Amino acid sequence: MHEPRYAEAADIIRNAGAIVMTAGAGIGVDSGLPDFRGNQGFWNSYPMYQRLGLSFIQAANPEHFEDDPNFGWGFYGHRTNLYRNTVPHSGFRILLDWIEEFKLDYFIATSNVDGQFQKAGFSEDRILEVHGSIHHLQCTVPCNHAIWPNEAEYIIDEATMRATDVPRCPQCQRVARPNILMFGDYSWLPRRSAIQEENFDEFLQFNSDNKMVIIEMGAGSSIPTIRHLSEQLGQRQQANVLRINPREPQIRAPHLSFSGGTVEILSQIQNLLD
Repeated sequence: MHEPRYAEAADIIRNAGAIVMTAGAGIGVDSGLPDFRGNQGFWNSYPMYQRLGLSFIQAANPEHFEDDPNFGWGFYGHRTNLYRNTVPHSGFRILLDWIEEFKLDYFIATSNVDGQFQKAGFSEDRILEVHGSIHHLQCTVPCNHAIWPNEAEYIIDEATMRATDVPRCPQCQRVARPNILMFGDYSWLPRRSAIQEENFDEFLQFNSDNKMVIIEMGAGSSIPTIRHLSEQLGQRQQANVLRINPREPQIRAPHLSFSGGTVEILSQIQNLLD
């Protein structure tokens, strides 16, 4: 039924010189991670916040780290533990195999803060995390521009969504926070992501004459940062976008849309590359 489109996607990958993987929250669904689609989706994953009457935007507000840091770290400490314990799904392995088999230069651009690409074996210096990473910390104030690895342990009371302890800034001993761009955030330190962005720009410049495939996975339209990036990259000469999304796969020709989950679609393309 969709065979011609899958065959076309396989040909694009086979003939590409470079690959950009763009990813939103939906890529993690096959690994068992929530995508927080709407308040109801958030509450399904975190029913304790529904009882507290808080939306995702309210739970992810940086003000908590100043007003009530144990509550702020209840949400982000819980997510840190979740991401540390998550095993990346088989789709990541398929992508790594394509990079190796077809000798593709690659880069990743993601709005996710979960570190799953690094955990799956992709190189740290080939990843752009546009919203930062939960696996790195900064001072809440901030008293300086330092960003350091998140190595704290988090014990969360899930009835109240409060952490028993919170990490501290090694310089001023005030509360530390994740190096993540949150809603209404004025103190996020963007230096780490800015360096990643410079690496991405160099990659694009180096591959300006290469045939490029952009594989977009699980990027929704409610916060369309990643979708816009994919479409922007798709305007380059010799560039093709493959958009994988179970709910919003639409994209203009000549780019290709695939309605389904990441593992399902990548596996079907893989079948035609074997």
